[in-house]
Amino acid sequence: MVADADVAALRGLVGQIAHQVGGSATHNTLDDALAQLGLPPSTSGDTKAQRVDSSLEATTDEHLAEVARRVLDSPQWLDAPTRNRVQDLLWAGQPHPSIPKRARREVARALDWDDLLDHYPRFRALLGTLFVLDDDLFGLFTGRDNSLGARIDQHVHRNPDWSVEETFDALGAIDASDRRFALLLEGIVSGETVPDEAAQRRLVATINPPLASAGLELRETNAADGYPVFALILSRSRSGRPKNLIFASPMKPDLRISDAIDNDIEIVSNANDVLVYDRPIGADGIRWRDLQDWWKATRRLDSDQQAKTDLYRRLRQSLPADSPPQQLLFRLYHDIHRDAVQDLPALLPEVWLHWDPKTVQARGAAALLGLRMDFLLLVNGGGRIVLEVDGRTHYANERRDMPPELPRWIADPARYARTMAGSRDLTLAGYEVHRFGADDLRNADQARPTLTRFFADLFRRHHVMATDR
Repeated sequence: MVADADVAALRGLVGQIAHQVGGSATHNTLDDALAQLGLPPSTSGDTKAQRVDSSLEATTDEHLAEVARRVLDSPQWLDAPTRNRVQDLLWAGQPHPSIPKRARREVARALDWDDLLDHYPRFRALLGTLFVLDDDLFGLFTGRDNSLGARIDQHVHRNPDWSVEETFDALGAIDASDRRFALLLEGIVSGETVPDEAAQRRLVATINPPLASAGLELRETNAADGYPVFALILSRSRSGRPKNLIFASPMKPDLRISDAIDNDIEIVSNANDVLVYDRPIGADGIRWRDLQDWWKATRRLDSDQQAKTDLYRRLRQSLPADSPPQQLLFRLYHDIHRDAVQDLPALLPEVWLHWDPKTVQARGAAALLGLRMDFLLLVNGGGRIVLEVDGRTHYANERRDMPPELPRWIADPARYARTMAGSRDLTLAGYEVHRFGADDLRNADQARPTLTRFFADLFRRHHVMATDR
């Protein structure tokens, strides 16, 4: 997706590249050359330029971003300045954490060269993927290379008299787009640039304090080739990745820790009644496609469609039979978003937050309450969103001995207070809690517009790309 204001600029850049590619082709090979860029065949024109223009005119704004990405995957058609302009136009239409200039400068001042200069060729290669280093147009004629890349080699590597801040200024990193600066930081602490985990973690520990004032952090989200992967995300009060995700079980699971050192959880009995997602949870949280891939692999299914159908059925079966509103929320989430749900956060039902082998009665005042969440969404940036459906049991007691002419459900302020206390505890623990009254979900016709608007606003807030319906 590209912001409307940037479509014309992106179309101009793609057009320049298309004409460049078309100029090196023949009339007979022109359409094949355009196809390599992802452009449609030409429809008219006597000259190659006219035919290229007809192809560009047939390219919709929606398809333009895909063409631009195809161009970026083929660097032989791009110089570094054009590459950066195309990237920035594509990134402008995507959500990225805002990184204030003050935070950037404070990060640069906190860094030194100790760990980076040990791996200078890798660091230099990273800079070449993000910035314009070969900017000396006259070097070929004067015989003296005065490009930015050459100056960095001189002042950072051979005769290190530039600070990190001076280098960032020379690169234009302080004024670069949010996404480009994020990629610079993520690249600096990557195993590709610094193949030394201890050095990676030292760099992260140096960078994170200046980022904290802007509500940002580099957080470990995955691993690649044996090294941790760090992503720049909005910081949350709850840090770290989820380690265990136990869900789709309305009954208390029978668990034990089979390896306390590795935190391995074993389902002792009725393993089919509880699901444990055991894959690393990355910066995008858990999308439906992630959950489906996990289900397909663990169940050894042959097709994506079978995995999708079986998983949906299994999750629906875990919902309480006596809570039609909860069942309706789950069904409408998938019905509203349909195929787009593949790239949206998976709506995880019946997620266990606390687990204690003793009963509440046995544990007494130290018991963990609010054991299970109705639904959990793990979104990008480490967000944890809880959806609760509040039926009468959340605020009233049922009196079965009442005469038929009197209400069976009696409001219970103490019960309601416990519900709200649990909600506060979740919020203070770093979860974002949204509560629906059962009356919000009486029937599909009444609930659909409410949920459609809610999820659209929720995903907009968390920069989740959803298809409006």
